Amino acid sequence: MSQVGLTIDGAQVTARSGVSLLEAARSAGIYIPGLCSHPSLPLARGKVGLPAIWRDGQVLRSSGSESLEFQGCGLCLVELNGELVSACSTHAEEGIEVQSATAKVIARRQERLSEILADHPHTCLVCPNREGCDRIACSFNIPVPERCCTKFANCELRRVADFVGIKPDTPRYVFRDLSNIQDDPLFTRNYNLCIGCTRCVRVCADIRGVEALGFTIAESRVVVGTTASSLPESECKFCTACVQVCPTGALMDKPTDMGAAFSKEQALVPCRAGCPAGIDIPRYVRFIAQQKYDEALAVIREKVPFPAVLGYVCFHPCESVCRRGSVSEPISICRLKRFAAEHGGVQDQAAVPVTKTGKKVAVVGSGPAGLTAAYYLQTKGHSVTVFEAASEPGGMLLQSIPRFRVPREVVRREIDWILARGIELRTNTAVGPASGFSLEKLRSEYDAVLLAVGAQLSKKIRLEGSEMPGVLWGLDFLREVNLGSWPGTPLGRVVVIGGGNVAMDVALTARRLGAKELQIACLESRAEMPAFKSEIEQVCEEGGVLHPSWGPKRVLANGKVAGIELVRCTRVFDESGRFNPSFDPSVTTVIEADTVVLAIGQSTDFSFLGEIGQSLVTERGTLRVDEATLATPVSGLLAGGEAVSGPSSVIQAIAVGRKAAASIDRYLGGDGVIEEALAPAQENDPWIGRDEEFASRGREPMPYRSLAERQTSFETIELGFDESIALKEARRCLRCDLRLQIGAPILPPEPWLEFDQEHVATTSASEGVYQLLDAEKQILRIAGVVNLRLALEEQLNSNPKARYFLYEEASMYTQRESELLQRFLQEHGHLPAGNDLGDDLF
Repeated sequence: MSQVGLTIDGAQVTARSGVSLLEAARSAGIYIPGLCSHPSLPLARGKVGLPAIWRDGQVLRSSGSESLEFQGCGLCLVELNGELVSACSTHAEEGIEVQSATAKVIARRQERLSEILADHPHTCLVCPNREGCDRIACSFNIPVPERCCTKFANCELRRVADFVGIKPDTPRYVFRDLSNIQDDPLFTRNYNLCIGCTRCVRVCADIRGVEALGFTIAESRVVVGTTASSLPESECKFCTACVQVCPTGALMDKPTDMGAAFSKEQALVPCRAGCPAGIDIPRYVRFIAQQKYDEALAVIREKVPFPAVLGYVCFHPCESVCRRGSVSEPISICRLKRFAAEHGGVQDQAAVPVTKTGKKVAVVGSGPAGLTAAYYLQTKGHSVTVFEAASEPGGMLLQSIPRFRVPREVVRREIDWILARGIELRTNTAVGPASGFSLEKLRSEYDAVLLAVGAQLSKKIRLEGSEMPGVLWGLDFLREVNLGSWPGTPLGRVVVIGGGNVAMDVALTARRLGAKELQIACLESRAEMPAFKSEIEQVCEEGGVLHPSWGPKRVLANGKVAGIELVRCTRVFDESGRFNPSFDPSVTTVIEADTVVLAIGQSTDFSFLGEIGQSLVTERGTLRVDEATLATPVSGLLAGGEAVSGPSSVIQAIAVGRKAAASIDRYLGGDGVIEEALAPAQENDPWIGRDEEFASRGREPMPYRSLAERQTSFETIELGFDESIALKEARRCLRCDLRLQIGAPILPPEPWLEFDQEHVATTSASEGVYQLLDAEKQILRIAGVVNLRLALEEQLNSNPKARYFLYEEASMYTQRESELLQRFLQEHGHLPAGNDLGDDLF
């Protein structure tokens, strides 16, 4: 495309022929204000509105006599040949000279801003006490509707208003009590704060292709609303792109439950942030929706070597935070993972050759944590040997998880895929003082050792009668059944004690072994039971009777089990949240039984540690490690998995395995980067289009094996999605990650200066306040001083992290310092790193 040369504010600018003056200026780094323009949106001027829109169920129509053509915000005015023109609608042409900051331009921009602010709360923008104010306790008693909203500290309108300048005679805002819709999913709409920029309308129509939002013009005002009576009726897809581009608080994200540990970007894509292994869930769901199943599986394999196993047994914390759940029901993320694993072909790919490091690593334990760590260490070029005491690798995957949860062939296939990468496996090789492989021997022969043993022991309690024939322990029972060593003893009437997933698996296993009656008692109330809701429902479907809020008192026996006496549990956790059950001994009950299975917890056998274990095992019965590195106090010895955390899930074990591999690689001199790029790079199309009744669509039901069949069979309960179901489910996704592709608005230039001797030398030697910033332009320090130049020169020599600074002269510098510190504290919840609590905040 041809180029044109022009002059803007005396600077020579080259731009593509046909672009607007606004685009030409911004491409050259010259700021021209604008509230309707946005770098991710088409230009606004000239867009035609609708005859009517909806707000809160009410139709708002145009006056009929006015043009419906949007004229823009009017702030991007520049001077060309002595005339004021809109930079957004004037083309850059060869040889023209443009002025963006003449007195005429500034005056007209201020007039237009005054018109905008007349319909928008702005008292706080001109308040002398605005810095550090919480907008709650107003010293001027301004009515709440006239104050700025909670977006004040990060408000684009505020930044633009500060740049343009607010006229002293700007009319006072009069609250009009417009629609303020707070009960829609995911975001709020407060039309009292809308300035009619139409950004939300354009991103919804022109970028997303949904057209759920529109605008009309009535009484010379731009009026924005929905295209039907509600967001769902307007076919809104709740992608929240509209919120991202809104320059005010008119559209705001609702608070999430993600917590302070997660950034805003993570909270906007909570499924990905909530996955312990960090799987890019939106990406693989999108590939499934596009019928690209190989690519979907590749995305999953970038983070985990057990995609199929996880598709069966992951406890899917991602689904509990899925934003689709606020609209209707969460996406069936876990079941889609299983579909990808069953229909993708990535597991047949050959191992990628790596450069050998010459380092040797021993991994003790072949469960999901140990095998995951081994896989990633092997990909980093280390030689890995896995030691397993049992005759087959897999740990709890094969020993404790029943076959009706995940087929054995699925587990074995994925283990074989991992081992085929060149990992050495030694089965029937117990590590410990009594074997030929003591921990000391391993440490002497390997450069690093990872302890990845699971919680393979049933936790036992003192209970009268627990030694009687017919009393079983949960994990022991499951292990015998899973490994084929169960003697086939008739179970008769079965009572299971416990409310977790192991207890549910025990109950369902007992049913398949012919239990005549099945009853489950647990300390927790039904709502408190730690087992997955779906597993509890399966137990009930198969005839299990729940007895929540009961604890075991004694096993009744007459040579063999005859029943169990229970005592009412009144509370499981104390006031501090610790497990500390309380009972009412006056309330008891008896359940007749032939078999009692106690499934009340798990623990780890640390006898293999030998003498070294005395320094490693904590009072909680776990291994002592550094949380950040998983390193134990013993050099070269790391630990992870249930031996450190206590009982956990498969996905949590995999996440620990990844963490351990990265830590060991760094310990051995590597970079600790274990990320893999297996799926092809793909630019995400922002266009999602309209779908009828999209908002109301619920989860696609999982096909189950018939109740009669599954009670007498160890075949998998869930049959899995076929292609038609998987496509419907994947296409329910809100595509939350697309929002992160929307660029930031162009804001007025910041007053930062590079922190060097040249710029410091130009500062005043008077009283004032300076702020230091790091390379990421995060504030490091705020300080009021008597001599700005002298103080900054001292900081040049003592603050190596500082890269930028700004300053302002202020005779009352302590007061100004306090205002700025209070504002920072309000926005961030803490003081800058270079300040401390001793600094004067008041």
